[in-house]
Amino acid sequence: MLGHSTIIRAQRERIRLDEDWQFAFGNAASPEKDFGCGTEAFNYLTKAASVHNTGPYSPKFDASGWKRVDVPHDWVVDMPYSKDASHSHGYKTVGHKYPETSVGWYRKTIAIPETDKGRHIYLQFDGIFRDSRVWVNGFYLGGEPSGYATQVYDISEYLNYGGENLITVRADATMEEGWFYEGAGIYRHVWLNKTSTLHVAPFGTFVRSTLKEPYDRATLTIETTMENSGTETVPSYRLRHTLLDREGREVKSYEQEGSPLAPKTMQTISTELTVDNPRLWSVDTPYLYKVRTEVLRDGKLVDTYMTTTGIRDIRFDADRGFLLNGKSLKLKGVNMHQDHAGTGAAVPDALQTFRLKRLKEFGCNAYRSSHNPMTPELLDACDSLGILVIEENRLTGVNEEHVRLLKRMIERDRNHPSIILWSVGNEEWGMEWSGQGERVVASMRAYCHRFDPSRLMTVASAGGPSVLIPADVAGYNYILQNPIDKYRTEYPKRIGIGTEEISGCGTRGIYYDNTKEGHIATLNRTPDEKDGTLNRIGRGWRFYDERPWLGGLFYWIGFDFRGEPNPIGYPQTGSHKGIFDYCGFPKDEAWYLKAWWTDEPVLHIFPHWNLEGHEGDSVSVWAYSNCDEVELIVNGKKLGRKPMPENGYLSWETVYRPGTVKAVGYRNGKRLLVRTVRTAGAPRRILLDADRDTICADNRDVAVVRVELQDGKRNFTPAACIPLKLTVDGPVRILGVGNGDPAYKEDERPTDRNARTYHVKTFNGLAQILLQSDGGTGTATLTVEGEGIGASTREITCAR
Repeated sequence: MLGHSTIIRAQRERIRLDEDWQFAFGNAASPEKDFGCGTEAFNYLTKAASVHNTGPYSPKFDASGWKRVDVPHDWVVDMPYSKDASHSHGYKTVGHKYPETSVGWYRKTIAIPETDKGRHIYLQFDGIFRDSRVWVNGFYLGGEPSGYATQVYDISEYLNYGGENLITVRADATMEEGWFYEGAGIYRHVWLNKTSTLHVAPFGTFVRSTLKEPYDRATLTIETTMENSGTETVPSYRLRHTLLDREGREVKSYEQEGSPLAPKTMQTISTELTVDNPRLWSVDTPYLYKVRTEVLRDGKLVDTYMTTTGIRDIRFDADRGFLLNGKSLKLKGVNMHQDHAGTGAAVPDALQTFRLKRLKEFGCNAYRSSHNPMTPELLDACDSLGILVIEENRLTGVNEEHVRLLKRMIERDRNHPSIILWSVGNEEWGMEWSGQGERVVASMRAYCHRFDPSRLMTVASAGGPSVLIPADVAGYNYILQNPIDKYRTEYPKRIGIGTEEISGCGTRGIYYDNTKEGHIATLNRTPDEKDGTLNRIGRGWRFYDERPWLGGLFYWIGFDFRGEPNPIGYPQTGSHKGIFDYCGFPKDEAWYLKAWWTDEPVLHIFPHWNLEGHEGDSVSVWAYSNCDEVELIVNGKKLGRKPMPENGYLSWETVYRPGTVKAVGYRNGKRLLVRTVRTAGAPRRILLDADRDTICADNRDVAVVRVELQDGKRNFTPAACIPLKLTVDGPVRILGVGNGDPAYKEDERPTDRNARTYHVKTFNGLAQILLQSDGGTGTATLTVEGEGIGASTREITCAR
């Protein structure tokens, strides 16, 4: 059993510090232009909170002209594009060439009551990109080079109790940590935590279970790390663990004694509970329990710590692949970066959930974090939705820095039931063919098992064998680069999965290359130059589906993302290898997966039938479907009824002339589905749809609005790229917009966060608007209008 740990309000408080920060750019090249940071006679590294300090970390500093922002915040979203900027990061003007926009400063003032004196108080930053430094009241707390590591700072001794307290953060994104868009700033949540001096340490519980068939009893091992942050020894204390079901009812409880705990030290205590007839966590029924850990001193409750958890059995077998609760289950996965239109890397929690639900709707059951530790709330969503996770460390190595980051990731996240593997690296070309690589991965495997004995580890290889040898589970990036069947013969006991596989996707709605505009047609409709394969996305799935000894695969990639704009480069600014585009609109290939990854009847035909300029040209019409047979009719002419091959697709050759394409799907000889695509006229109608009718009035929740253009006969207009004006009224703000175009260069959000009007341009008939609660209650109205096509409205209710 595994789960995630959260703090509840009892003797302990957890306060979100996301709202109302001040923000300004510094300068990476000049300390003088960087608000004089470090130029004082006695700077923050020479004297603690010196009266001579005058930089932004000083309470005396005047920041009245700084911009107001809420976090999570990614300042790179607002930066312009330049063909001279970093290719890997999507040509945004950040990095070593742009020192004036590569450093950001944040300041926030909080009140700490006098009654908190004597408590243990610490700050928690879930992610700052990158190379951050943090101060409180001018006292330097430390820093974190990595942009993906959670940071915890004890601030108890530095506070003004009964007064105001200044938190200052400096983030420097000059150096790239990955080779993909990473954003910049405080892009994850910030927390203020208050506890007793005797308390469960941050991320201090580890709950796991042992299960055996027939799974009618589970043994829970609960490890608790206790911390005494006071200045006197705690002679004794008691721990009380209570297992609670989904409804909060007590299932089992156990108490144990703690040993004397010296000041400023920690100790770990382990216990076991047995659970009869447990409800098992699975992808279909992700049942979650909670473990409530209470700390009692002299009979008084001094701390309460909650761990959300799921009971399940995961195994990898050399012959049966991946097993969940004793049953073989193919991993139907995608790789994902944390990045979305309108928000960049600062993806709100509700939008994280929207993205996962989109994937699961099309049959995805697994998620690989590429290539860094995930946002905690994203893992929470995977737990609750039933999505299996490979979580990946950012750096591969066994020096003190790399091991520290690996340990921090595992100890923070090892309770999540969704996580099935730790990944220690991806395509480390300098190691894959070397003895160093074998030794490094073997050592990282030992560290993984030490930090978490309940899971195996993997490493993703681009083709070099040495890093696969010591890995618990071999991670194969692309079947054309890894001789997997050969390895099966040579290493029959090797466990393997496809950590990356080709999706073959291109730009949504594009069927003829237009490289000047940054758009390419899908590669799935052209033969692979290496082996002549058509429908490359199917090649990967067939390979893994036909081999029961392989656990499954993860496609590259689930959603489009900024950066890695290959193969075109500028003016393309983002990758279009996603199965979904940057906004989560499905490409044709998504329907291939839905056909073979779900039991829902599917019939999808393409291309669309607005191929202006190609009248009279030969065109291949494809069908993705799980029907037994599909018949195609083009402009009234029957082109034949064909049987659908297992895990395959169908195609017919015809000539493009405007009109109608109709497909009929049959199952067991009976008509099951009919799909019709018509040549659409000019857009005359705007259709608005939202993922939810009601959102929480908490200043954070988000509604995702889909904008679709239709002609006068309500046909989707698949080639319409037109500007739209949008207006909001009521308790929401315009968080951001997008349209899925990998070469889109217009602003994605208002510079004034209180703006009531904005604009967006559709791309191939679609756009997306993100509406965020502004904290008020009531009904909000979104109005979208375009020249010559009128207006449409959509209401969203904001309620507490």
